[in-house]
Amino acid sequence: MKGLWLENKQLQLRTDIPIPEPSSGEALVRVLCAGICNTDLELTRGYYPYNGILGHEFVGVVEQGPEHLLNRRVVGEINAVCGQCRFCRSGNSTHCENRTVLGIVNRNGAFADYLCLPVENLHPVPEHVPTEAATFTEPVAAALEIQQQVALRPDDRVLVVGDGKLGLLVAQTLAVTGCDLLVIGRHRDKLANLEARGIKTGFADAVTNRAFDISVECTGNAEGFAIARRALRPRGTLVLKSTYAGNLSLDASSLVVDEITLIGSRCGPFPPALALLAQGKVDVQPLIHARYPLSEGLAAFAHAQTKGVLKVLLEMGNG
Repeated sequence: MKGLWLENKQLQLRTDIPIPEPSSGEALVRVLCAGICNTDLELTRGYYPYNGILGHEFVGVVEQGPEHLLNRRVVGEINAVCGQCRFCRSGNSTHCENRTVLGIVNRNGAFADYLCLPVENLHPVPEHVPTEAATFTEPVAAALEIQQQVALRPDDRVLVVGDGKLGLLVAQTLAVTGCDLLVIGRHRDKLANLEARGIKTGFADAVTNRAFDISVECTGNAEGFAIARRALRPRGTLVLKSTYAGNLSLDASSLVVDEITLIGSRCGPFPPALALLAQGKVDVQPLIHARYPLSEGLAAFAHAQTKGVLKVLLEMGNG
């Protein structure tokens, strides 16, 4: 089969990859569509020493697996867990000590014709949700994880920093809570997608220092972190949604003095993400900037790294 293979920070299109054979408890999924995200781009830059097929945002059709899933479109949670370690036993399986992670840690990913995942990771896609939209299930779920970690009230003042792919999804999921939300970024055209949904937006100068209860940092850069930090009132909560390619310098003393709660936020729940997509409460279509067949995957990655580009999709059935 074809696949985009990363090795020693070099990405190549290979056509000689064996079709994977599912282990016990796993399903073989024929990939229909997959999205390139910032984590994929960071992996090519050496964020984590991964060799293998990239990609973790996908929709596919089950070709081998349990009868109730055969020939159905599915999306998949990316952490394949052992079920036996202390984290699995305590209900925190996304931090399984023995986990593999689709396209990120010791498990070939979705930028290929086929992939394998445990059956328990797979979720059927509602019939009326388009395949392109369902490809966003994983990042929508990641956005929803914030609400699993932080109790949001309607009177909370919440700031989202960043108008990239993740920031736009985080903003839409937070808006559903009814909180007092402001989203800042650098691109008027991207922020306009949120304004069309009644979400307040602005640039960095719209942020009042020490005025927000919760800040969500979605840029993955030092400037975004600084804005999110200075916006918080004492005893505020700073949520980090992006990985950082390099080291981040911060004033730890100010976190202590202001008693700031710092939360890292990663993977989230798939069922409510699919429900939001099915109900039209999250609109992902404006985020799609380009589509490429898998055979043009290297060009797709180059496009995805272009400044200002949001989501680039790979369509496996088109080459």
